[in-house]
Amino acid sequence: MARSSSDPHADLERLARKRAGAKLGWYAHACVYILVNLFLAFLSARSPYGWAVFPALGWGLGLLIHGAAVWIAMPGGSLYAQLLERERAALRRQPPR
Repeated sequence: MARSSSDPHADLERLARKRAGAKLGWYAHACVYILVNLFLAFLSARSPYGWAVFPALGWGLGLLIHGAAVWIAMPGGSLYAQLLERERAALRRQPPR
């Protein structure tokens, strides 16, 4: 059961903090990805095989999925807001039951 609050400002603040934390988490993930993969590319360049591309691609896919969850699908994100508004409009058009 969802918690209900009588203060809409507190709900807004809670959502804003959750979204800001998720975005900050993605930025940290991206920075670590860049630093680690630069180091791996350096190590790979010193070997006869170009192996660093494989962890970069695998981890890059994970970073892409993380970014999609944060920037697109998260409540308050642009795609989520658009879909929510479409559903509201569709429900307003329906005759009352």
